[in-house]
Amino acid sequence: MRSVRPARALLAIALAAVLAACSEPAPPPATVDAPPPPMTTADAAPAADSADVHRFKIGTLDAAVLRDGDIRFPNDGKTLGIGAPKAEVDALLTKAGEPTDTVHLSVQALLVRSGDRVLLFDTGAGDADFADAGRLPVSLRAAGVEPAQITDIFISHAHPDHVGGLVDDAGQAVFANATVHLSAPEWQALQADASNAALAAAIAPRVDAFAPGAEVVPGVTAVAVEGHTTGHSAYEIVDGDARLLYIGDGAHHFAVSVQRPQWTIAFDGDAPAAEASREALLARAADSDVTVASPHFPYPGLGRIVRREGSFVWAPLQ
Repeated sequence: MRSVRPARALLAIALAAVLAACSEPAPPPATVDAPPPPMTTADAAPAADSADVHRFKIGTLDAAVLRDGDIRFPNDGKTLGIGAPKAEVDALLTKAGEPTDTVHLSVQALLVRSGDRVLLFDTGAGDADFADAGRLPVSLRAAGVEPAQITDIFISHAHPDHVGGLVDDAGQAVFANATVHLSAPEWQALQADASNAALAAAIAPRVDAFAPGAEVVPGVTAVAVEGHTTGHSAYEIVDGDARLLYIGDGAHHFAVSVQRPQWTIAFDGDAPAAEASREALLARAADSDVTVASPHFPYPGLGRIVRREGSFVWAPLQ
């Protein structure tokens, strides 16, 4: 794996577990008992033009979810639902139509055209050895965009499945004309990590380190989500009355993380803070009825968070 791998001990344990992952494809996600809220014209999505590109609208903005790949790791209590009874974890997975031996996370990026800007939210895992990924360049071109056309990249955080696509095998910046936006605390942490020295050097000339919660560019506002990393950010994209919340790693699994936000996941750097912020983010999404985009939920990862029985459920857009 290239130098973008973080040095956090918990993440290292979790990523090591994926080497034992199975190769069977995960079944399609089960929908919740009640249908999701009706799609509005602003949300309506035409059919995808390829298996790796899912086009939709945010108001008048053209958008697309781009598939990068998949991460799989054993459901052994060391990564997802740490400390929770395995029977309870298995029950949630079974009800959602998921296998109980292996956990599957998608890896996706979000593309948005806004005026003369071409925006990309996260860059996938690249050739990271813990994922079956690296398809973002092909997906991007299938969407009709070349890397040189990207004007702005919004990084949720510096874990390798989100920044792995920033540089190529030679360590050169892939998106040569793009400003790379990430929060100032996240940029400081990335620079302080010796294993990320090459990545930091490659992108430093084009980094915009913003204050947490800032409006980064017109129509895109960062949302601080504490605990996963030092400066993790979700992003809210607004066009008129239409809004979309890109949650980054605010929640990892569409069933377990959403229905049990207080359960620990090994990827979080500060588990208590992450659990509190995860619950707050889900409550915000549910109470505002905003469309959510998750890079790790089943492709294309678009839907809504709905309150149910004292917790939340994921309602994928149909």
